Amino acid sequence: MKFRILFIVIFCFLTSSFLSLKAQDDSFKFWDHVRFGGGLGLSFGDGFFSGTIAPSAIYEFNDQVALGVGLNGTYNSLKNTYKSTIVGGSILSLFNVIPELQFSAEFEELNVSRKYDTAFAIEDENYWYPALFLGAGYRNQNFTMGIRYDVLYDSNRSIYANAWMPFVRVYF
Repeated sequence: MKFRILFIVIFCFLTSSFLSLKAQDDSFKFWDHVRFGGGLGLSFGDGFFSGTIAPSAIYEFNDQVALGVGLNGTYNSLKNTYKSTIVGGSILSLFNVIPELQFSAEFEELNVSRKYDTAFAIEDENYWYPALFLGAGYRNQNFTMGIRYDVLYDSNRSIYANAWMPFVRVYF
């Protein structure tokens, strides 16, 4: 919990400090540095459905550093077994070592609500799950693909099957 609060305070401080400095420059145009992106997911099969929408936006301070925020909403169902709803948000930082190599850190907090429909099911669940992803990827202009690792991964509570995950990012 202390880590989350510290991370949010540092993010807010850095963002407000930068914006106050830039606000003094009349030629500065905030929206010229904002990029929008996100993800959509759809999966279905024999009685299974999953849909995700995850918009995000980043602010590019310069060619090397960007900070941003994202939202996440997911619905899953498996016929006669379970339904889950997952909602939350994230704070993202990107660092381009060279134009082709991007490092990232993303703190994500998700509310997970699962309802089981089977006779042998455990109780319904509703909990918050934090994740801290550290990643590296190949970048080509506004497209990046790579791999990230959740350093807070808990196999019993995570919505993800593994701590290692590939990713694709596109910002316009």
